Amino acid sequence: MPALLVEVTGLTKHYPIHRGLARQRIGEVKAVDGLDLQIFMGEALGLVGESGCGKSTVGRALLRAVEPTAGQILLHGEGGAVDIARLDRKALRAVRRRMQMIFQDPLASLDPRMTVGEIVAEPLVCFGEGTARQRAARVAELFTLVGLDPRRTSSYPHMLSGGQRQRVGIARALALQPDFIVCDEAVSALDVSVQAQVLNLLAGLKARFGLTYLFISHDLGVVEHLCDRIAVMYLGRIVELGDTDAVLRRPRMPYVEALLASVPQPDPAIPARPAPIKGEIADPANRPSGCAFHPRCPYVQDICRREAPPLRDFAPEGAPAHFAACHFVETLTLAGVAEVEAGQG
Repeated sequence: MPALLVEVTGLTKHYPIHRGLARQRIGEVKAVDGLDLQIFMGEALGLVGESGCGKSTVGRALLRAVEPTAGQILLHGEGGAVDIARLDRKALRAVRRRMQMIFQDPLASLDPRMTVGEIVAEPLVCFGEGTARQRAARVAELFTLVGLDPRRTSSYPHMLSGGQRQRVGIARALALQPDFIVCDEAVSALDVSVQAQVLNLLAGLKARFGLTYLFISHDLGVVEHLCDRIAVMYLGRIVELGDTDAVLRRPRMPYVEALLASVPQPDPAIPARPAPIKGEIADPANRPSGCAFHPRCPYVQDICRREAPPLRDFAPEGAPAHFAACHFVETLTLAGVAEVEAGQG
């Protein structure tokens, strides 16, 4: 088994809700609510779910881009493990070079007042890496690595296409040779043809440099292409986790079945289906009792309304771990990708 790189225990991020001139606290939004997760060195872990389930908050909390309310975030390395959630500013800066992020909107994440060469060089400047000439050579190397012409280093972000801007963001993330990269919807703002190119680039970089990705996305097709394992979130918690093939073809949690049935089909000859998930995701400030998915679940029973199911490993002995949070994992037979496609043919 590969070595652990990131180990998350009890990660929580709550945002207070205030009311009135006195700013009285009347509640809190539970964006992430006691999440446990392990990310192994050299793997791409996909984190999926509906908008509002807490995916992006998890990614930002792991890098301390937002401050976690509670929990432990261990980053393992040769010198042992450090708890990112407990580091002070100085100690956090020392491990920053090992963790980077690729953002969803390549235009909004690039400073319009800087050239793209200056943007890619900025991490090197911040950490005092090399001379000006050495940094320029490193920037040219990074541009070539991500498929950009080094002569474009003097261009400004608005002079590039969306795909080129995202390649600049990838080059910036690679500048300090990190171990761990959070890709927050890194291809969702791009055209489909460009998405494929950027996904292939990310896969090639992962293989070449042994990178570890947390790949946040709502597109299950994209996750299937890139990721080794998938974690599915609902209302701030993981409800299913396992190898990509197992989760997509043999889901164990009704929410995952519903997500798979929601994937649109490009063939107009396939008749439209009714919405597989009824209702909207619940308010994270007012989480339902028991299983959070029970108000929308077609298989709901009384126990689902009373008791929250734990996340347990239901894989057969000797098989890769496959975790699910459902009271009826052993009795439900849920449709995966193959079954959904066959039912539409």
